[in-house]
Amino acid sequence: MAKPEYYYGVHSVESLLELEPERVLTLFTLKGRDDHRLKRVLELAEPFGVSVQQASRDKLEKLAGLPFHQGVVAAVRAHPTLNEQDLELLLKTSNQPLLLALDQVTDPHNLGACIRTAAAMGVEAVIVPRDRSASLTPTARKVAAGGAEKVKFIQVTNLARTLGQIKEEFNVRVVGTMLDDKALPIQNFDFTGTPVCVVMGAEDTGLRPITQSQCDQTVFIPMAGNLQSLNVSVATGMALYEACRQRNV
Repeated sequence: MAKPEYYYGVHSVESLLELEPERVLTLFTLKGRDDHRLKRVLELAEPFGVSVQQASRDKLEKLAGLPFHQGVVAAVRAHPTLNEQDLELLLKTSNQPLLLALDQVTDPHNLGACIRTAAAMGVEAVIVPRDRSASLTPTARKVAAGGAEKVKFIQVTNLARTLGQIKEEFNVRVVGTMLDDKALPIQNFDFTGTPVCVVMGAEDTGLRPITQSQCDQTVFIPMAGNLQSLNVSVATGMALYEACRQRNV
């Protein structure tokens, strides 16, 4: 049997109990904590016979790997890793999905924030390269605040090759966010009518040239101030909001 994963934080654990309660093996709660947020978590767990153990702050910190566990940690049956075949199945069965690809975003906090926004904006899958990219660590899940249970997280061997394949086989339009000579203001790109994959690069390096080569169009976020760069999770939120706005008119 695979080792369990650990989820921590009230939002993350609540979302898991609402969407996939069968995966929860044990809940560890902070000894002495008794408030309405914890009671809600316990109410969600009770119908499924989830084992509940009270634990010290030190034990929760050890399980979570960080002190910011909010007094609740869940030991969870590991979820299968999704890959290129799962992405292909999604594109075969979904009607004009909105996708998000992250090119070498290595900070789990940024990954979690991007996933949280993706879930809010109706993105069906977040695609990342298997190497040199953050994975769904407990920290990323915590920051995602339940979004990781609502959006498919797909790891691929070669991101550029995958983007090329989904363009050719499923008519997905790939739009990269970067400032170059051909970039359009993001509001001028038409996100409607076909499947779309928005590609975001790492803050320090942006999109790699090999990833840029697969973009049908590049776009930029117009800014009125003197600052010309944004945190990748903030930029992702702004880009996905524009895509969502157009697609839901």
